[in-house]
Amino acid sequence: MKVFEKSNNVFTILSEAVSEGIIVVNEQQTIVATNGSAEQLFGYLKDELIGKSLNILIPLEYHHAHKGHFERFVEHSEKRQMGHGRDLHGVRKDGSMFAVEAGLNPFTIYGNNYVMALVIDITNRKKQEQEIQELNKNLEQKVVARTKDLNTTISALQEEVKLRKEAEEKITESLKKERELNELKTKFLSLVSHEFKTPLSGILTSATLAGKYTKEQQQDKREKHLDTIKSKVKYLDNILNDFLSIERLETGKVSYKFTSFPLSKVINEVIYNANMLLKDGQKIVYPQNADEFTIHFDEKILELILSNLVHNAVKYSGEHTTIDLKVEKQKEYFKFTIQDEGIGIPKKEQKFIFKRYFRAENALLDQGTGIGLNIVKSHLENLGGSITFTSTEGVGTTFEISLPISTTETH
Repeated sequence: MKVFEKSNNVFTILSEAVSEGIIVVNEQQTIVATNGSAEQLFGYLKDELIGKSLNILIPLEYHHAHKGHFERFVEHSEKRQMGHGRDLHGVRKDGSMFAVEAGLNPFTIYGNNYVMALVIDITNRKKQEQEIQELNKNLEQKVVARTKDLNTTISALQEEVKLRKEAEEKITESLKKERELNELKTKFLSLVSHEFKTPLSGILTSATLAGKYTKEQQQDKREKHLDTIKSKVKYLDNILNDFLSIERLETGKVSYKFTSFPLSKVINEVIYNANMLLKDGQKIVYPQNADEFTIHFDEKILELILSNLVHNAVKYSGEHTTIDLKVEKQKEYFKFTIQDEGIGIPKKEQKFIFKRYFRAENALLDQGTGIGLNIVKSHLENLGGSITFTSTEGVGTTFEISLPISTTETH
């Protein structure tokens, strides 16, 4: 399937950005897609695994049992998180075996069922666990031997026990964090497969229909489907940009380019793009005083911040509603206000709104990744700004952004 081809930008960006091995198989357990990490992990060349049976990566003695496990897993279509279930082993191209851990996620694209596995080598972890067992065994032997001379050895023994507990706590905490990270990555892959399936299906449908409208009097219908394709491609591009932003923010690779520009330039671009998403009767109120201000800031970051909030206001508001965008220059801050008449955020969920991947219960039916506000908040914190909001469910939401004037003028 084309969506899994290495030349496909979407799959390449998503799979190669993940450091762990990704393997996708169909219902016949045939490998249809891998990333570079998986190929390196199992000792294969680029694309060498494509078309091969999954059994090539599983030790021979587990082949018979694995067939039944796989069929039951596909039948029940339940995700399995890393670290759950039995010990697993993989086999490299050279025949060597090694311990692995795999997070499994079933999904369907264009009517075909697949299973995506996120695979990591846990040889070092197994070694650490063995070292802990040996350490405990040795310490117990030392305790038995040294009790004969308790008065002279008690202080040293207590110190050794303390060090052992500290080592165990550190390793336990390290393993806990590793599992949490792996579960987050599994959730990320599940989210990506879900968010990409719907727009990809829409693009395919619109492309097919547009191809049928070849007559001049059918150009309006053709243009309608072409606009749909453009809109969905733009949506996919925004998701990719969000994921790339997260990677840069987490690795500290984000850099800011400060220039002086008219504030109206960014606001015009944000509102122009948002107008393409408006529902029947919706309107955006342009800030009349925007032409008065020149700002020294990262133009792309400001556009990202405002676009995210304005697009959310449009998405979560109904027909015949108004989105009001205001800007004012205070003594120490530029203040931006985005007010909508939408569904609002439930009070009990408002404390989670900036948490990555969080979606409020009343917003689950709308497309979204739950990472936009997290990215906005991260950029603002990096730049000394802030974001706050007030919201009433069923009435609307107002977001306020503050950018320190001293920060914008000194970078």
